[in-house]
Amino acid sequence: MSGNVCRLLLIGLCLAWGLAVPSAAAPPAGQINVLFIAVDDLNNSLGAYGHPLVKSPNIDRLARRGVRFDRAYCQFPLCNPSRASFLTGRRPDTTGVHENQTQFRKNIPDVLTLPQWFQKHGYLAARVGKLYHYGVPGQIGTSGLDDPPSWNLVVNPRGRDKDDEEKIINYTPGRGIGGALTWRVADGTAEEQTDGRVAAEVVKLLEQNRDKPFFLAAGFYRPHVPCIAPQKYLDLYPLAKMKLPQEPPEHLAAVPPAALAIKPAHYGVPAESLHTFMRAYYASITLMDEQVGRVLKALDRLKLADKTVVVLFGDHGWLLGEHGQWQKMSLFEESARVPLIIYAPGARGNGKASPRTVELVDLYPTLAELAGLPAPPGVEGKSLRPLLDNPQQTWTKPAYTQVTRNQAGQRFMGRSVRTERWRYTEWDEGRKGVELYDHASDPREHRNLAADPKQAKTVEEMKRRLREGTPKVP
Repeated sequence: MSGNVCRLLLIGLCLAWGLAVPSAAAPPAGQINVLFIAVDDLNNSLGAYGHPLVKSPNIDRLARRGVRFDRAYCQFPLCNPSRASFLTGRRPDTTGVHENQTQFRKNIPDVLTLPQWFQKHGYLAARVGKLYHYGVPGQIGTSGLDDPPSWNLVVNPRGRDKDDEEKIINYTPGRGIGGALTWRVADGTAEEQTDGRVAAEVVKLLEQNRDKPFFLAAGFYRPHVPCIAPQKYLDLYPLAKMKLPQEPPEHLAAVPPAALAIKPAHYGVPAESLHTFMRAYYASITLMDEQVGRVLKALDRLKLADKTVVVLFGDHGWLLGEHGQWQKMSLFEESARVPLIIYAPGARGNGKASPRTVELVDLYPTLAELAGLPAPPGVEGKSLRPLLDNPQQTWTKPAYTQVTRNQAGQRFMGRSVRTERWRYTEWDEGRKGVELYDHASDPREHRNLAADPKQAKTVEEMKRRLREGTPKVP
């Protein structure tokens, strides 16, 4: 129901899904609201993270108000597995979701999701846009693989970017437009785009529910391909300033073939076209940032900022030519790492950055603790509350990311563990290759040290840590 608020009857939905109806308790005294902002395919190309070109003033402002996590990682660099993970608080091997087709309740039917946990404790849980997975742009305006028991209220916006879809330019025509290097100059204004509609609906819900405890989830669509923005946003990024990553060509010789999902490098697309696409990716970030700003300004105008936790993050990273790779489904840093900013009213760490390794699976227990709710059962992350008060807090938990591969009809897993200094990756439990990168001296991951005899002890230590974070999957 495009652009319209659909009131969901929780009891009927739960019965339809075969679930027990959660009993609603009164919210805790002095309740804290949650504004949960998920951005589709957003990597760390933001001013707040030191990008030299990207203009993201509103997200940058939020980072100055809250805690910016400099080493935050997704659990699976693909939309459905990542979203099923952070919204249930379970890792992908627990949800059983490793691709974009499976709705998580097929595997874990009785799980209480993050928004359900807030519902259970007296909150309105509402969604605008993409939170659980659906295909972009094909399913814009629909609920896709949504989870009805998670929400009291949903809105599925649809903007003119969807209506003008036939005008999209595809530099990789062998691939569908939702998984290709696709872009176009948008007709009309930013407010007419789907992200503009998301912002308008979120502001409306803030206005309507300002006196109620709420968990309001906003799912923005850009910079997910197709990268679409009006010309004025592209004009902010002169083509002459677009550059592909400069890398030593010989470094790929030491990289396992399984690590390279895109072959040939850069899809074989000419550099001029890649520069044009990169420009559109950056422009769509700025358009999205402007819409986030509309929401944050409404939060201030309605005097909700001092009692609302704001979380903003990307569902996974996105490669822009590093190692000849584009998009996601990689275990390199640019694909596994995500931007994550948390503003918690009164947190002593606000305005600072944390260098600790954290995970999106940590969001569920963090938000429950910040809201004063009981610890949710069965979650596999760890509350980040200590880091919100002291971003430099001693912290030994590494971050885990995994991805699937299918080569010559054989399906296997790649698994990676990231500490503050090291990234260690195994493909098919090491049978199809191993990688070790020292981020202290090689932040772009150009030198695979896994076979270096000097790093034998490090390899063994990282192998042990990887095993600690890998469930015994039958």
